[in-house]
Amino acid sequence: MNKMCVNCTIPLMLLLVLFTSCSKRYKIEGKSSVTSLDGKMLYLKSLQEGDWVTVDSAEVIHGLFKMKGPADSVRMVTLYMGDEGLMPLVLENGHIRVSIANTQMEASGTPLNDRLYEFIDKRNSMELAVEEVERKEARMVLDGVALDDIHGQLEQEADSLIRVMDTYVKGFIVDNFENVLGPSVFMMMCSTLPYPVMTPAVEEIMKEAPLSFKEHVLVKDFISKAKENMKLLEEQKRLRQNVASTQP
Repeated sequence: MNKMCVNCTIPLMLLLVLFTSCSKRYKIEGKSSVTSLDGKMLYLKSLQEGDWVTVDSAEVIHGLFKMKGPADSVRMVTLYMGDEGLMPLVLENGHIRVSIANTQMEASGTPLNDRLYEFIDKRNSMELAVEEVERKEARMVLDGVALDDIHGQLEQEADSLIRVMDTYVKGFIVDNFENVLGPSVFMMMCSTLPYPVMTPAVEEIMKEAPLSFKEHVLVKDFISKAKENMKLLEEQKRLRQNVASTQP
């Protein structure tokens, strides 16, 4: 009798493992106030070995769309309409709520999506503050303030705001080194550069980064290209100096 009970526990344990492995799932419920999206297909795409691969899709019907599936691993994806990337998402276990409007897009309901869009909202607010300084300059010119006074005051103000924003972005990346948000926001930051290059901000981040971050495929590729470009820039600088030294 005891042997039979022991044997019975094996398939029960296998079922338990199977159930546990399949229990992590994502459920996306989206709503859109953009009427042009009605009847369109939306796609979740993941960047894999340089190609955007479709993970899931749904049709927008009366401003609503739904997707669901297994969430065996946490990964960054992008919500696409056709070939146009609309917004980033973290595909993770749980109920993800997506809201799309003309002026704002947001994902919430799961830990990393909440964290990502809190970051995006705060950074957008900081960018608006920098833009407001530029508008302030135009108003001061119209009010007849001397240009030298305007530039002196507003340059310091803009530089201060940009330093605060850069510090915030770097801090967010550092705080999320060990999850998908760190590499993703790092790549967002680097995408603003004209080409891969080792800026002081990039160098600071890489000095603090753990191996897992440095070995991320996108980060590793960017750093490799940035270092190659730095060598080319140094060679060009040496050539210019040599030419200058030979001229009378």
